[in-house]
Amino acid sequence: MIKLGILDFDTSHVVAFTQRLNHIGVPEDQWVDGAKIVVGCPGESIMSPERIPEHTKAMKECGVELVDKPEDIIGKVDGVLVESVDGSVHYERAKPFIEAGLPTYIDKPFACSLKDAKALAELGEKKGVPLFSSSSLRYALEVVALKAKEGEIGKVVGADTYTPASLHPRNPGLFNYGIHGVEPLYALMGPGCESVRSVSTAGVDVVTGLWKDGRVGTVRGIRAGSGGFGFTAFCEKSIQSATINAGYIYRELLKRIVEMFKTGKPPVDISETVEIIAFIEAANKSGKQGGEKVSLLTS
Repeated sequence: MIKLGILDFDTSHVVAFTQRLNHIGVPEDQWVDGAKIVVGCPGESIMSPERIPEHTKAMKECGVELVDKPEDIIGKVDGVLVESVDGSVHYERAKPFIEAGLPTYIDKPFACSLKDAKALAELGEKKGVPLFSSSSLRYALEVVALKAKEGEIGKVVGADTYTPASLHPRNPGLFNYGIHGVEPLYALMGPGCESVRSVSTAGVDVVTGLWKDGRVGTVRGIRAGSGGFGFTAFCEKSIQSATINAGYIYRELLKRIVEMFKTGKPPVDISETVEIIAFIEAANKSGKQGGEKVSLLTS
């Protein structure tokens, strides 16, 4: 059994992930085998400190050992999940574990700047440590099912995704919640976006990305009217649309997280994760500039 540590209790993911990995408090069809959360550190939070006491209580009820300092996790586990809801602190929070040689999952957003994303990727490469970060929506059953049908329906030549996109200054623009639309877009299209244009208003962000091979993908981040998750994929032989059921997204993400800790191979190459951060940074910049074209600067 792989022993895992978990850091920063300011997000509900801490409890939800622990319940599924430790087989406690959720139905059996939500369980994920192969790893267990054995130690956690409540940590600190600028963005949502009020959540920490409630989640700390829940983690105690799950029987997880708690430590006062993040570095106290080191030596007790085979890997770490950095869960801070505030993406701007992820480099600082993940760095000690990467330097200690621990495989690390960093919850979304991987970072809130391309600078930090590159620094994390470079540190992981330098230390030979596998890193993985993803929105759970990348592994929604509907997205995975479409990709599995590509032999039948052909390559995805374009895609539109939509998601709620609430805002918070600590996670600017799409970094906060809109990333749940960007990850499925990349799952459908793959990497290779070279530029974006974004229309941003109080109620919506609409981001159009141009891929190097001429394909076009869009993300609609919803802040007014009815929300939800879904996509339309324009394929070579058909058009496929789906509303995403979020009921099993944590389970499916955790399967990939556990596999990464088992094999040392992230299911998403870190270069694609860095490109996603570049996509969002460029989209945020374009929105502030009235929809001007902004190139992704990943190299």
